[in-house]
Amino acid sequence: MRTVLDRLDWLFVVWAFFFPIVLIVHFALRQRFFETYTTKMGWLVYALSIPALVVSIILLVRGKTWSFWLGGFLFIVYAAFGYWIDYVRGIQWRNPLRPSILVPYVLLYLGTVMFYWWPLGALSRPLWIAFGILFAIGTVLNAASH
Repeated sequence: MRTVLDRLDWLFVVWAFFFPIVLIVHFALRQRFFETYTTKMGWLVYALSIPALVVSIILLVRGKTWSFWLGGFLFIVYAAFGYWIDYVRGIQWRNPLRPSILVPYVLLYLGTVMFYWWPLGALSRPLWIAFGILFAIGTVLNAASH
């Protein structure tokens, strides 16, 4: 576990924490204002995959190991899939649940989250724990908002 972080580590850390914080705000708003917020503004969460991809490309090009840049690539795939299903096709898949959409959606989402969380463990145990707490809060809010 490293204790001194370089500039690329900090770039990863800032983006890794920005992601669950945005999700927490999104899930909290979605719970309270589902109809007005989600249909009009929910796509912005998917749009965050674009700067996530830029961060991942910077980390890749500058030589960080794959575990640090994979999250952004997974995020762009997850976001493209989610945007296509939710906004382009307008498929109602959450209620009733459609496993053919649910399974890849959840796997891509969890893969994205995990590749922001796990690499933090290589940098700092306290950062890893803090992210885990944010993930737990986001998961509770996500489950409550459906």
